Amino acid sequence: MDVTEFEELIDRLGEDLSLWPDDRRLPAEELLAHSSAAQALLEEARALRLALAAPPVRAPKGLADRIVAAAARMKGDTAEPRTEGETAES
Repeated sequence: MDVTEFEELIDRLGEDLSLWPDDRRLPAEELLAHSSAAQALLEEARALRLALAAPPVRAPKGLADRIVAAAARMKGDTAEPRTEGETAES
């Protein structure tokens, strides 16, 4: 097994090698014993799984309202008065 095949198997079977079929798991374990690239791939997959399993991050209460208000103030500060019949594309 090479690193490319190992990466494809992680994508298909997941990062828990104990759940892999023996004919795939045993060569993968052998590769892991000798390949730092394979070890790094497995660690990345495990880190991704942990990140996806973490609870969602919530924005502080009122953040969306403060962003909209700040955007409205900025728009008002930079807008130039238009003459009658003038559009934004003019």
